Amino acid sequence: MDEAMTEPVHTAPFAPFEWMLSARYLRARRKEGFISVIAGFSFLGIMLGVATLIIVMAVMNGFRKELLDKILGLNGHILVQPLESPLTDWKEVADRISQVQGIRLAAPVVDGQALASSPWNASGVLVRGIRSDDLNNLTSIAKNIKQGSLEGFDDGQGVAIGRRLADQLSLHAGDSITLVAPKGAVTPMGTTPRIKPYKIVAVFEIGMSEYDLGFVFMPLAEAQAYFNRSNDVTSIEVFTTNPDRIDAFRKAVTEAAGRPVFLVDWRQRNSTFFNALQVERNVMFLILTMIVLVAALNIVSGLIMLVKDKGSDIAILRTMGASQGSIMRIFLITGASIGVVGTLVGFFVGLVICLNIESIRQFLSWLTSTELFSPELYFLSKLPAEIDVGETTAVVIMALTLSFLATLYPSWRAARLDPVEALRYE
Repeated sequence: MDEAMTEPVHTAPFAPFEWMLSARYLRARRKEGFISVIAGFSFLGIMLGVATLIIVMAVMNGFRKELLDKILGLNGHILVQPLESPLTDWKEVADRISQVQGIRLAAPVVDGQALASSPWNASGVLVRGIRSDDLNNLTSIAKNIKQGSLEGFDDGQGVAIGRRLADQLSLHAGDSITLVAPKGAVTPMGTTPRIKPYKIVAVFEIGMSEYDLGFVFMPLAEAQAYFNRSNDVTSIEVFTTNPDRIDAFRKAVTEAAGRPVFLVDWRQRNSTFFNALQVERNVMFLILTMIVLVAALNIVSGLIMLVKDKGSDIAILRTMGASQGSIMRIFLITGASIGVVGTLVGFFVGLVICLNIESIRQFLSWLTSTELFSPELYFLSKLPAEIDVGETTAVVIMALTLSFLATLYPSWRAARLDPVEALRYE
């Protein structure tokens, strides 16, 4: 006998007739309309679940990234505070810290609370005294000046305020703002508040409502005089080249300070806020995963009904020589097709919405005449979205896995169907 006749025949994992029957079962006739409706809802559920997961994760990632950029763009990555004695040697300490490798800026600051007022309104603010060179090195401020300029900031007695504060007080660059500090001159009648008008030399807009409304920048020397600081500063704000590697800088900064200091990094200063964001993100992921799970369960119910309806077809196929594996693969393809197509459509829908999220928000705000993303509540002036490739891939793989697992039991039941029992009452 010829050797070619004895070689085993290698077939494809899925035979053409299996694909053909699966496609036929997905196009239900009128009497099978209810099964088709279940398949349609399963498709919509998986599509919406995947799209919603991708959109929510992207928005929360963008929200965290934008907030982190705004917070770290204005506040130091490490806050150096004095111990045992006031920070009167701030010039020398700041110079030594700035020479540490990886330190981008060491800015001495004087912080104090005050009441900012105009003839029309008033608001509580944080006044920060800072040197002109240091302020110009804060790109979040220097590159976002909307009115006036920072030229000659140290030479006069002018201040820079945020856009929202200017709007609230109905002021512009060139106008005067009155600052009221609770601790002023000491008199025989006690300590009196210090009230002093300042010219507004610049108006900035960072894009974070809390900062645009609550910060006033003042020349360092003027802030020392205004808050009764005897040639010392409140702290030194240290900016690094890599905030994520902050632990690597702590020891070097402590040694460079050359005096007793207490260090607080950005994670400690904002731990509650970012922990809350992380918890909310994880909870939202779990909740939205339930949408995909429910859609996958719809695939199970739809396939079980399809197997019952096609019992005689399965029996005829078995008597014609179709194996149990072929029957199982037919229903695997039928159920998995719903999940795969739903996942891919959901992925593209989520991608398109993420790339146009701000335009969609503005359109919906215009359509409903409401403010859907209030800067006062969410801190940011626009809706951000940052697509993470790893997270998006995980969502797609999870949806595909659930869709595949949902087809296993109905397909197994179809393969185990007894042809004799199925044809007995036909």
